[in-house]
Amino acid sequence: MADTHRGPGPRGGVAGDEADGGRGTLRAALGGLTTRGRSFLAAGIAAAICAYVLGQADLLRVGLLLAVLPLVCVAALHRTRYRVVGTRWLSPSRVPAGSEARVHLRVDNASRLPSGLLMLQDRVPYVLGPRPRFVLDRVEAGGRREVSYRVRSDLRGRYPLGPLQLRLADPFGMCELTRSFSAHDTLVVIPRTQALPPLRLTGAASGYGDGRQRSLAQAGEDDVLPRGYRHGDDLRRVHWRSTARYGELMVRREEQPQRARASVLLDTRREAFRGSGPESAFEWAVAAAASALAHLVERGFAVRLLTDEGGAMPGGGAMPGGGGSGFSGSAGSFGSSGSSGSSGSEHASAEAAGLMMDTLAVVEHSDAGGLGGAHEVLRGGHEGLLLAFLGDLDEEQVAVAAAMRRRSGAAVAFVLDGEEWAPGAGPAPATPFAERLRLLREAGWTAVPVPPGADLAQVWQRAGQPGDTQPAGGGAATGFSGGWS
Repeated sequence: MADTHRGPGPRGGVAGDEADGGRGTLRAALGGLTTRGRSFLAAGIAAAICAYVLGQADLLRVGLLLAVLPLVCVAALHRTRYRVVGTRWLSPSRVPAGSEARVHLRVDNASRLPSGLLMLQDRVPYVLGPRPRFVLDRVEAGGRREVSYRVRSDLRGRYPLGPLQLRLADPFGMCELTRSFSAHDTLVVIPRTQALPPLRLTGAASGYGDGRQRSLAQAGEDDVLPRGYRHGDDLRRVHWRSTARYGELMVRREEQPQRARASVLLDTRREAFRGSGPESAFEWAVAAAASALAHLVERGFAVRLLTDEGGAMPGGGAMPGGGGSGFSGSAGSFGSSGSSGSSGSEHASAEAAGLMMDTLAVVEHSDAGGLGGAHEVLRGGHEGLLLAFLGDLDEEQVAVAAAMRRRSGAAVAFVLDGEEWAPGAGPAPATPFAERLRLLREAGWTAVPVPPGADLAQVWQRAGQPGDTQPAGGGAATGFSGGWS
């Protein structure tokens, strides 16, 4: 953030990147009298009235002095012409909940005259801590001052910082004029993430998904068979057998391994979770989804974030349905229908992961009645690994989850029981928790129960252990040979 202010400005000052450099109205300047200034002015007027009534010339002189001093300070401050540039930057601008960020402020005196006493105040939400205030001594012409403060929040979200307020005071403390800059910044507090141990599903091979399929580097009908030589093609790619067959120079198609795909489904239905606050079941599910996203992106997966309403996009939009859509760029985050995953730089993967974290920072409960939106996105075809963080389900939603399982490769569901997390907070679900787990496992899910306050790393490891968490039929990941280690 960079702001310029020329004070005091007309109508009591103008806030903005290019604030006016006028002097403002005298009435606005008189409104800046402090308690001390008003007391001096009142005492001076009272002394002058008493001197007139009593006929005391010396008392009149004292009264005039008391009354004139604050007016002189107002006039001097009113006629002061200054130009101050304020700059703010965050370090970092995206922090996990419970971590601190530092806000740096810099004030530059861009005028030719030194400034008086300056008081800075930055507006911050109450949840980030007390409002920071700083007092700066006289700033020389062309000089600068830098200050900083720390902010911290245990609650995820997006928090505005600013605008920065500048208060100019006279040396006697008789008058203060406050001006506000226009620019502000946003601090994004993302869910807490936890480092997860490597994990390999039963019957899975790590590294690449879909049986290590290979996809064409250049999509198109021309690349189905060896194509004709084009200017610039590497001669080492010449396919001599096809060249002899077709009578012209042919080159081999270029192939590359296909990236493993993964979809992370976060159940946000209001009716699926009970309680509120940082230790609630919903906040645990959000933090767990964030940790899973970070874990998969670090291991080269093309990851997509889904909610019960469909595809989660920055700003709360919905991703269009369709098979295989939604994997864009190197990390495969929030794409439109028809985009496909492709290998890319680590910077692009980190940027896509940051967008998904920004979405999780502001995700809230939805009023959806079921998981139909996510099913519409997944129904088009094979989507690779599916991780789901689910709340309370009834038999109908278990059936929807079973349909989603048939459209994916390996599927792991972390299921939270609202009755255990918040006893007595609502009516008991019609389907018992154990029955829900059984139905999910019969549908092919690896269903992992999540007790209250569970450690995510331990729950994560249970998904790869043989036993009661594995799906019926031995736990083989049908149609999926990619791991998530």
